[in-house]
Amino acid sequence: MAHAHGQAPARSLRREPAPDPATGRPATLCPTLEYHHLIPWRHPHRASESSTTLDSIMAQRHPAEHEDPRPWRGALPPRAWNVDSDSSRMSLNDQWRFRLSPTASVPDDFATTSSYDDSQWDTLPVPSHWVLHGHGAPAYQNIQFPFPVDPPRVPDQNPTGDYRYTFDLSTDWSLGKGNTLLRFDGVDSWCKVWMNQVELGVSTGSRLPVEFEVTKALRSGKNTLAVRVHQWSAASYVEDQDQWWMPGIFRDVTLLHRPPRSVIDFCVHASFDHVTGKGTLKVDCEPGGEVTIPALGISTQTGLEITVPVQPWSAEVPNLYDGVLETAGERVPLHIGFRSVKIQDGVITVNGCRVLFKGVNRHEFHPELGRALDRQTMLKDVVLMKQHNINAVRCSHYPPHPHFLELCDRYGLWVVDECDNETHGFDLVGWRNNPTDDPAYGPALLNRVQRMVERDKNHPSIVMWSMGNEAGSGRNIGVMADWVRKRDPSRPLLYEHDWSCRYIDVYSRMYASHEEVDRIGRKQEEPLEDPILDARRRAMPFIQVEYAHAMGNGPGGLLEYRELYEKYPRCQGGFVWEWIDHGLARKTPNGETYYAYGGDFGEELHDGNFVCDGLLFPNRKASPGLVEYKKINEPVRIHGRAGADEINISNLQAFVDTSGYAFSWRFETSKGTFGSGELSPSPAIDGESWWSIVVSLSRPTLWADAGHEVAWGQVDASTSKGTQPIAPLYAPVVDKSISFGPAQFDRQTGQLLRLGKLEMSGLQLDIWRAMTDNDRLAQGNPDDTSTGASWLPAHLNLMKHRMDSVTVHGHHLVVRTRVAAPVLDRALTTTFRWAAHEDDTLSLTVQVHLEGDWTHITFPRLGLRVGLPGHLQRVKWFGLGPGEAYPDTRQAARLGLWDLSIDDMQTPYVYPQENGSRADVRWAEITGSSTAGLRVEGDPHFAFAARRWTSEQLDAAKHTPDLVPGDKVWLNIDHALNGIGTASCGPGILPQYQLHAASTEFSVRLRALE
Repeated sequence: MAHAHGQAPARSLRREPAPDPATGRPATLCPTLEYHHLIPWRHPHRASESSTTLDSIMAQRHPAEHEDPRPWRGALPPRAWNVDSDSSRMSLNDQWRFRLSPTASVPDDFATTSSYDDSQWDTLPVPSHWVLHGHGAPAYQNIQFPFPVDPPRVPDQNPTGDYRYTFDLSTDWSLGKGNTLLRFDGVDSWCKVWMNQVELGVSTGSRLPVEFEVTKALRSGKNTLAVRVHQWSAASYVEDQDQWWMPGIFRDVTLLHRPPRSVIDFCVHASFDHVTGKGTLKVDCEPGGEVTIPALGISTQTGLEITVPVQPWSAEVPNLYDGVLETAGERVPLHIGFRSVKIQDGVITVNGCRVLFKGVNRHEFHPELGRALDRQTMLKDVVLMKQHNINAVRCSHYPPHPHFLELCDRYGLWVVDECDNETHGFDLVGWRNNPTDDPAYGPALLNRVQRMVERDKNHPSIVMWSMGNEAGSGRNIGVMADWVRKRDPSRPLLYEHDWSCRYIDVYSRMYASHEEVDRIGRKQEEPLEDPILDARRRAMPFIQVEYAHAMGNGPGGLLEYRELYEKYPRCQGGFVWEWIDHGLARKTPNGETYYAYGGDFGEELHDGNFVCDGLLFPNRKASPGLVEYKKINEPVRIHGRAGADEINISNLQAFVDTSGYAFSWRFETSKGTFGSGELSPSPAIDGESWWSIVVSLSRPTLWADAGHEVAWGQVDASTSKGTQPIAPLYAPVVDKSISFGPAQFDRQTGQLLRLGKLEMSGLQLDIWRAMTDNDRLAQGNPDDTSTGASWLPAHLNLMKHRMDSVTVHGHHLVVRTRVAAPVLDRALTTTFRWAAHEDDTLSLTVQVHLEGDWTHITFPRLGLRVGLPGHLQRVKWFGLGPGEAYPDTRQAARLGLWDLSIDDMQTPYVYPQENGSRADVRWAEITGSSTAGLRVEGDPHFAFAARRWTSEQLDAAKHTPDLVPGDKVWLNIDHALNGIGTASCGPGILPQYQLHAASTEFSVRLRALE
């Protein structure tokens, strides 16, 4: 898709237009989109409305100007973002006067009257969202529109924010020497702007910039800027992204001086030939000027092509060459990255190498600021991505603040820049009147993609353009794609909803299952009806624009996706949904912080906590899912066979070797570390032992200090087979209670009451877990038996326990129970066989037999639950850790000896749910402030979770403050757990991780700690 070396087509840079004689404003550079005044507008399909006369009706509502689907009026043509030039600029970010009205029918005298008194208005920071400052409330809907679907009209109940800001313009601003522009980088969703009572124009496109010419309206001294913002407009129909609805001026507002012969627009062409190692540079500029790149010895005129040896740019090695573009009126700094993006033999390559996208979808979000992100937050996002081995970002589902793209250039991330276009709510009405296929919305959608490309065209990090997200299919996508392809043939085009791939260059899907990805990799996907389109699509690279839904506990199945992406060249990775939970910070009356989601603000319609589906918690703390994804994406892989005398290290990077890494090792056992340093033969150790290899940065980078861990691996070096079983010694003694070695049991119920000095209660078979988001949302898919879809219909959350017998058989105490759900006749008959040993341990073998029909039912978990005294505080264990791990989310857990407090073992998911289980545990010790504690030993392994509330209390909680510690610690000792999957939005649990109901036997050993 890229041009051949040295044959880049000249992209015409559009010249600054002359003022329109009728308005004095500059004419557009896109004549097909220009209009200089708004007339009463009617949808073409409703033209008959105009025939109504005043004789037949007293009044008729004509569409208001904010119901006009056309994109703007009075605005200047889009151009490249240029924030660091030597021309003057003034930030208008500040406290503004603000007034909120419940409807759009409000007089505009606040903007047109010179003596207007706004002293009684509130103040509001700009940039911000007014709903986060006590003016109305945010609302969350995923797909459904919060108003009737009647494009382009919107309800009369339309929150309208009026802004006023007075600023002083000193005489050194050089009024009369050149022009002055007023720039808004983001206003949601429709705005009209006045300067000193002079109307400048209107604009839509919430996450896109707009500039107005204000030279003639400005004056020395005091100036008053007035802005009207409607929350709902015709543009709202193409901004139905899965996020909070939060209106306002939420990005920067800036006054820009444009000296005579300053840069109107410029375009950097910087390609790389990986065969010759040379880069070709051409900078187009209007007006012409000179380009200087000192490090390359370049000093040339704009518009001329020059080829020199260079170090290319990539996400792994983001080489940027600093330079200057200079015209007679301005100096603009350049940051040039040489790289070429092509599709070769059905594979996306950058600089001749296949790229595997290990990406995330990133909404702009902050728990206090909403989408009004500051630069420190943007930098934190980029640093966290790099530190967790993420190499790509899809800007979902709109262009981000342009500073974020500068950071991607400098730190190194592949970027898919996406148009501010989503019409997902039309799916609920059968896609009728979808703007994507409506000619009336054609100019607006074309305008949006033009503004994105023109603003961001000079960023080497951007390797693909996306036409939008979940906007159905239609002719306007083709118009947008045609324009982009002509304007910028150097980047492939993407749009997931073009399933036939008629308009785009990359085949993409959302949440394709592992099995489907395997078929696509083999080019055996379901054929299209059109054989020409089918052949075209099969020749394309494949990317999952969204997969592995990171909602709550999860996502599961990442390892298997990675294996498919590495197996098939065509399958080039994808983007996990999503980067961060969109929980808005709130406090309880006692000052405890929690995070609110849909429904917490009184929304009439909402989609609950579906807005909390990120790899980061709202406070930007890494979730277990992000730690797992870091492990999956390691740039270096450590592997070896158990007992073998070699360890293999694979470099998975495309552009660099491992010289930037340091390799260290430790030889570890269950009793501690026996050595570290250079690799050498292992000593003979009785019991388990293993090599731990750590790969870390050998020198500091922009995103991490030297010593930062990027990869690790463990290889089993064990030589022995474990310990032999110990025969039982004591026989039970029956009196008022049952004494059995170090233990005491209830004579009537068979319950374990005490082990040594430790009181115990409620030991029973447990198959229930607090449902995860993946479990809960699977309830809508009864055909999916791999997850929680079968659990509530089977009433597994309501299991009833009955003791059937307590008997003594020689050296064993045998307790038989029946565990069954109400309504139905299926049950689990369970036998607990206890034995006491001379080493003061108590062993338990549990036999579980199915009674009745358990076909197509999985267990959430299978194990024991027991209550322990609340004074217990810490757990020390030997097994996988330090974080939680489940059958399909355990790649990031490593074998070792770990020690954490019970409170620190809880994962604070925004919506409380099953969490905190540790896997493959050989033994665990629960201790507290007193001497009494408990040691649990596996036969050979078990999983455990310890928490201060029951699974039922955890399941009932809606926010973290709902979890109030009780007077017990509840310990789950699990023989097996069901997987996690990603069924909240995507495939369920893979077969190998499903815990199907089956008769089972397992054993553990308990010992009191004195």
